[in-house]
Parts: sequence; C-alpha cells; structure tokens
Amino acid sequence: MNILGISCFYHDAAAALIQDGDLIAAAEEERFSRKKHDYGFPDLAVDFCLEQGGIKAGDLDYVVFHEKPLVKFERILMTVLGAFPRTSTVFREAMVAWFNEKLWIKGRILKKLNLPPDRILFSEHHMSHAASTLFCSSFEEAAIMTVDGVGEWTTTTLGRGRVDWQGGGENRIELFEEIKFPNSLGLLYSGFTAFLGFEVNEGEYKVMGMAPYGEPRYLDKVYKLVQVNDDGSFRLNMEYFAFHKSTEQTINSKFTDLFGPPRRSDVDFYTATTHPNRDHPQWDDRIAEENQMYADVAASIQRATEEILLKMANHLHQKTGLKKLCVAGGVMLNSVANGRILRETAFDDIFVQPAAGDAGAALGAALWAYHIVLQRPRKFVMDHCYWGDQFSDAQIGDFLRANGIPYEHIDDEERMLDRVVENMMQGKVFGWFKGRFEWGPRALGNRSILADPRFAAMKGIVNEKIKFREPFRPFAPVILDERVDEYFDLPEGKNHHAARFMQFVTPIRKDKQDLIQAVNHQGTGRLQTIQREVNPSYYRLVEKFGEATGVPVLLNTSYNLRGEPMVSSPANAFSTFSNSGLDLLVMENFLIRK
Repeated sequence: MNILGISCFYHDAAAALIQDGDLIAAAEEERFSRKKHDYGFPDLAVDFCLEQGGIKAGDLDYVVFHEKPLVKFERILMTVLGAFPRTSTVFREAMVAWFNEKLWIKGRILKKLNLPPDRILFSEHHMSHAASTLFCSSFEEAAIMTVDGVGEWTTTTLGRGRVDWQGGGENRIELFEEIKFPNSLGLLYSGFTAFLGFEVNEGEYKVMGMAPYGEPRYLDKVYKLVQVNDDGSFRLNMEYFAFHKSTEQTINSKFTDLFGPPRRSDVDFYTATTHPNRDHPQWDDRIAEENQMYADVAASIQRATEEILLKMANHLHQKTGLKKLCVAGGVMLNSVANGRILRETAFDDIFVQPAAGDAGAALGAALWAYHIVLQRPRKFVMDHCYWGDQFSDAQIGDFLRANGIPYEHIDDEERMLDRVVENMMQGKVFGWFKGRFEWGPRALGNRSILADPRFAAMKGIVNEKIKFREPFRPFAPVILDERVDEYFDLPEGKNHHAARFMQFVTPIRKDKQDLIQAVNHQGTGRLQTIQREVNPSYYRLVEKFGEATGVPVLLNTSYNLRGEPMVSSPANAFSTFSNSGLDLLVMENFLIRK
C-alpha cells in the first residue's frame, strides 16, 4: 500500500510517502528548489519520495492533499465579499491566484502523476495536522491540540485520538472543539511579527528569540487585541488588523496607534540587555532604548501566547482526563510555550510533530488516509527526523574531484571525530553533513553547524561571521540524553520524544549556565537530546567532546546562511562553506579545510 501526501499553495510545500504504514520519505520542496518556504506544487519533493520508495507514480494507491481547496476558496470568497468594495484589490488578486492554479489542485495532481481520479483524496487541514502528530507519536490514546494561522476556516482544534496497534480495533480522531477564522492565534502572533520588522510566516521564531531580552510590560495592550476565556478560547478585536482585507498588510493604523511606530528591519537590534557593557559597534542610547521597547512588545505577545495555550491545554486535560498530549500546527513550533505546557499542566508527556506547520500536514494527510479512511493498524513511531535525501561517499568524492576541491578522506570514524573535537576545542566551527537530511525546520545533526558551546564569544562568531544574522538569535544545545537532567530542568528528559526534535525551551540549571555560555539564552536553551541508537556518529561526537572537556554539549544550528533553506546536497554544503566563516566541513568521510 503506497500513499503519497502533498501540501502546497500557502507556505512550506512538501511531500511524504508511506508504504504499508511505514514512513519512507518526507521532504519540503525548498530543500530541492532552494527557494526558502517554497509554496508551489512540490514537483521535486514528489519525485524524491517516489525514487526513495522505489516506485513509479502508477504504483501509488492514493494521493492525499492536506486540505479541501473548495472550502478554503469559500472562506476567502466570503471574507473579501463581506468587506467589498474595500477589498476589491484582494478580490482581484485572490481570483487570479485561485483560478490560475489553486482551485484546480486535483487536475494538477493528475497531470503530475497520471492517476485515475478516484485515487485522489482530500483531508481537512486540521485533521491532517491532528493525524500528523497522533500517528507519529508512541501513544495509544492522547488529547490533541492543533493551532495555526488558518486552514479552510478553522484556526484551532481540540480533540482526542485513539490508535489501533494490533488490528481488529479502531483508529479514531475526534476534534470536538474549534475556533474559526478570523480568530487566529497564529495570525495574532504574525501581526506582531510584522510590527517587529520581521517577515510574516518566516520571522515568528525571531520574535520568540527576541522576547527573553524584554519584559511583558505591554500585556494589557495585547489583551485589547484579543479577548480570552478561561478555557483558552479567544476572539480577536478585528479593528486592529488588516489581514482579512489585504494581501500585503497584517496590521493597521489602529494597531500602531496603540503600540507606536513599527520597528525598522534595517536597524540593528541591541539593548542594555543584549550588550550590558554597551559594546555594540554602533551603540546609540536612543536606539537601544527604542529596541528595549520592541523587546518588551515581543515579550508581551510571547507571554500572551503562552498563557492562551496553557489555558487551552488545561481545559483539554479537564475535558479528556488524558495524560498524553499531541500537538501540531505552526503555532506549536513555539518551543517556549511547549516547554511551559510540559512543566505547568497535568499532561505528563507531549508529542510535538517535528514538522508542525504546513509541511507536516502532507504526512498527516497520508496517515489520515491509511489509518482513518482505510482503518489499517499502525506500527510506525517517529523516533527521528532523518527522512530526506542522502549522498554516498562515491557521490561526494566525485563532486569534490570534479570541482578541484582539496580534501582529506578519513574512513576511520573515531579518527575523524577526534580531529573534529580537537579543532572545536581550538575555536574552529564545523559544517556537518551526514546521512539523510532532516524533516521539518530544525537542524538535528545531519545538516548542522557545530561549535564549542562553552564560551560566550562563540555566539557572536557564529551569528555574525557565519550565519550573517541578528546577534540576538539563540543557538540550540545538543546533549547526550542520559545527561539531560544534569544540565536542564526537564525531568526525565531522555523519555520525552519531542526533546529529540528541539521542541522544548527549558531552563538551564544555574550551576551549569556558565559552562555552556554560547547556548545560554537568558538562562534557557532549546535543547536537542541525542540517542546513540538514533544517530550513532552524531552521538559519538558529542560524547567525545564531553570526554575531552567535561561538557557533553555542543552548539548546534542549521547549516544555511540567512535567508536560505538548509543545505541538502554536497554542492549546497560546499557553497555555504565557501561563502561563510566556517573553518572546516565534514561530508561523510571527507574533511575539507579552507
């Protein structure tokens, strides 16, 4: 049984293939097209999945799209017509986009794959999110929470699900509460993303990174924009927003009357918190004070988002009585909120779909068809995220020789890892390219930039000379799973699957904060736990660094430059290496120096 899931036409287009219930391949289109957040039809990702599965298009039993385009079109039509003629420009742009391509997705799939029409299925958007998390978790029964910008009409669902492991039972997903457009926690957060000078649907994690440098002084103003009930349900005050009337603006003048002028994206972000010694090269007291206000706004929307999600989660627990929680949707990539849900609610474990946004809905659509429509028992648990393409030593060697690139080939892994650790301890920063690339937005050790986390200066080196990005942005600590409790306030950390996927921000224990200064983000870290059986080479590298330094932690960030997708091929990896301040590059058994 071969089922292909597809998502596209909003952001983060992707494809995923399952065979007899097992995940075989999953990838975002951006990794092949090299267009960040590519939302077009995922031709290249589909081709990759079929090749990885060893099948042709005719071998597919079903292709499942992650939402229902006609229902989504109805929402857009009713929204713009309801505000006509103020939305005349939006109406014109929407009609062009939808009648050119988006409305005819079934025909587009049939043209690509040449399948009979009865093999094409459509899931509801939030059902795809729900299936993506429940059927990738290890849970038999769980509460479900999906939160994003908007699907067809729905922006938030609460529910529960049950999994049949043995056969003869029933797989069930019941989404019993929902919140509909225009009331959207994702779009509320995106409004502040735009206000703070970042790109909507791309810069939300920057808001989360900025927030720890501020205080939630404007929480009362945030709650003028959103009315929240005790059960976490909410309603936006649409007088402050423009996203329902415009394709270009998220907020309006009433929003800026309340919070002040938006932050200019071309102004460096620094405050007395980010630079307590006022040692930024362009330090200006006035700009630092303005930036502090923006940091306080970021802290305020982040705190409000956490409080709303906590209320939702508590309400969901009271309603279901279940101890396990599965979450998905783009908002649930908010790892700070996830950490608080784990620590502060009655749920004892949370599974976060690692590709929680629209990309993950492609996998969810395929799993929905297999487990809910066809009622097949499940046998798959997502223990890792390495579902993308990979390259052999022979392929990498051919690339290096064809381009005249000097290299050292080291086929003794222990010797290679010793070399890497030795250079890291000398302050060198590595590009790390091994195995299949990751599924989702987090670099988890196969397409990573790795460095010594012990010294604060390393944060500036990687941000400014290698990633070319804002200096306030944090880096993730990767740690051996058996050592988590020593460094982080994450009880039984090695037992939480979501920690493998870098989905929790947790406090760093006070006696360890000075030991890992480069990954200490105001006393917290978005950690990744690593297991020997999941990624032996990556695990052994962290282990060897721990043996040499006494600190079983590395700095890990995605292997890409600012504004680019993560690298996927040897050519991408070498280009990024050449155009950045990286010192060395490991590609499988090849070591490349500058």
